[in-house]
Order: sequence, then C-alpha cells, then structure tokens
Amino acid sequence: MHRRTLILAAGAAALMAAVSGAQAQQTVKIGLILPLTGPFTAIGRQVEMGARLYMQQKGNTVAGQTIELVVKDDGSVADTTKRIAQDLIVNEKVNVLAGFGLTPLALATAPLATQAKVPQVVMAAGTATITEASPFIVRTSFTLPQATEPMGDWAFKNGIKKVVTLVSDYGPGIDSEKAFSGVFTKAGGQVENLRVPLANPDFSPFLQKVADAKPDALFVFVPAGQGAQFMKQFVERGFDKSGIKLIGPGDVTDDEVLNNMGDVALGAITTHHYSVAHDSPENKAFVEAFKRASNGTRPNFMAVGGYDGMHLIYEGLKKTNGQGGQALIDAMKGMSWTSPRGPVSIDPQTRDIIQNIYVRKVERVNGELYNVEFATIPNVKDPVKAAKAN
Repeated sequence: MHRRTLILAAGAAALMAAVSGAQAQQTVKIGLILPLTGPFTAIGRQVEMGARLYMQQKGNTVAGQTIELVVKDDGSVADTTKRIAQDLIVNEKVNVLAGFGLTPLALATAPLATQAKVPQVVMAAGTATITEASPFIVRTSFTLPQATEPMGDWAFKNGIKKVVTLVSDYGPGIDSEKAFSGVFTKAGGQVENLRVPLANPDFSPFLQKVADAKPDALFVFVPAGQGAQFMKQFVERGFDKSGIKLIGPGDVTDDEVLNNMGDVALGAITTHHYSVAHDSPENKAFVEAFKRASNGTRPNFMAVGGYDGMHLIYEGLKKTNGQGGQALIDAMKGMSWTSPRGPVSIDPQTRDIIQNIYVRKVERVNGELYNVEFATIPNVKDPVKAAKAN
C-alpha cells in the first residue's frame, strides 16, 4: 500500500512537473501585419526590421514565455488586413496584433481586436482617431496633428505668411492639413489647401497650382516612401530655385531615402518625433545596431515605431506575468521609457504616445544629408484628443 502511494505521488509530481514545464514554455504569439509588397513596402520593411532588432537584442523569452513573431503581408489592402487578422486570431491564436502601416489597415482590424479582446499595437499609422476605434488599440508611432501643429506655430513666427498645403488625400493627410491650417490661420496666416490622390500620385499638376499661387512656403505631407517621388517632381518644376520654402511633418524628408534626394532637400524645415541624427546615447546605439542588422540601411521613424512597439509588448507582459487581453492593455497604459527618439509614455486615457516633437532642418553633415534638430517641444500629446478632453 505504501509502495502504491509512493508511485501515485511520483506520478502526480511528474504530471505537475510536465504541466509546469508546459506553462514555463508557453508561447506568446505576436501577429505582425504589414505592407511588405506594393507601393508602401518601405513602411512595412522598416517596421519589421525595428521589431526584429528589438527581439534580437532582448531575446525571445519574457516572463518565462517564448515570444513568437508571426509576420504577414497585407499588401496595404484593408480587406486583406482584416482577413489576415481574423485568421491570426482564430487559427494562429495570437495574443497580440501589431504593425499596421496605414490608417485604413488599422481601422479594418479594430472591430476584431475589440471582439476578441486582443491588444492591437499600432506601430506606424498616424490618423488621430485610430485609438478611438477600439479600447484594445495602443499606439507607439505618432499622430499627424501631434507632429504638425508645431509647424503651424513655427512657420508664422518665422516670417511665413502665405502657405499652400499639398497633402495625400486620406486620413493622415487630412489630419495634417487641418492641424497646420488651424494653427497657422489662427496666428494670422493665409492658407490654400490642395489634396493629391494617395495611390499612384502625380504631383506635377498640383505643383503648377502652387507655382501660380506664389506662396512663401509649400507645406507637404506624403506617406513615408513617397517623399523621393515628390522631390523628383519638385526639382523638375524648378521649385528648388523658386525661393518657396519647403515645410511639413517629417514624412517628406524620410531618413531612409533623404540621402538620395540630393541638394534639393537642403534647408527643408520639418517637425517630427524622430531623426536618425537625434543626439542621444540610446539613439546612437539603436542606429548602429540597425545598420549592422540591415546591411547599412538607415532606420527611420517607422523603424522606431516597430522597435518601441515591441518594447511596450515585452514590458507589458513582464507586468502581467505573461497574461494578455485586458490585463495587458491595462499594463501598457501609463507606461514610460527612454526611446531612441527621446522620453516617451503611453497616455493612460487615450492609449496614444506622448513624446517630444523636434523642429529639424535638412543639412549636410560629414558628406551626408540629415534632419538636424534645432528646437524641441517636449511631451506633446495628440492635440485632437487633448482638445476633446478639455
């Protein structure tokens, strides 16, 4: 009888050990949905490289659980994003959805995140209202009003009185147009607004309208990856010699392609939350590691969104001891850390990122073009939600 009891006890202990071992090796799956083909491939590639770099540096184990990154290409088509997200939730049993290169892609997924109670970490898309689409959305990129309102203020204070805005005709472009125009006209400036199609844009006819208007400055927002095409047509139309200043949020002087734009980009003034030239130990280490991992490619603001998105997930899982769902979202609210871009935190009310916005000028440094920061607006919240709160 005693021997039988010992055998049963040993069996129970072995079972407990097996269960404990299974729990210790439980996998946390992160579904990373990005445009890795099509016109916005550059966005997806930068976010993915930033996310993978973080995992490379920090390892793939958090709170005793293995982190698995499941990367999917949506080709920047919202219906595809939604289908992939559903498959990741139902079949892959992912614990977190992440990525989202453009606003329509993030919004397509929002109802699924709510229904399944799966946190959705937006690492790229910038329309202000995205986090309002689901209580399970948290953002580590930026919002266009956050990056743009400071430019309206800076432009008027620096002698610019008449501006034409030229923006891509979708959520972030409209956000940037309204944010800039609202601040600039309130200060006393004049604005004319132009919108260019998002897909396959031809800037030439719009640039002709700008030339006819003879503004002091041209304010431009195009998504990351379209800046080089815009600059090419900007030069072809002779704007680099026209005396019209080029201003806008930082997308148009995207760090990854800035060096290839040539001297036409020199002197462009932008406001943004990240520059590869940001002077901090954290950023220098980040840039060096990113270049090593990507065969010399510069990181841009999309890469830092992916890098910080993974940091938020890792630290959230540490706080919840590996638990997902509502607990993970709650753990992310109010979290703060020092990013390659500077000090950041997650607004506990809106789940949007709070961060510094820098005023930058394109300059040649050691033979290369950089967005050189010369002024800082600290701890900027998304102004759209801040205004609603007030």
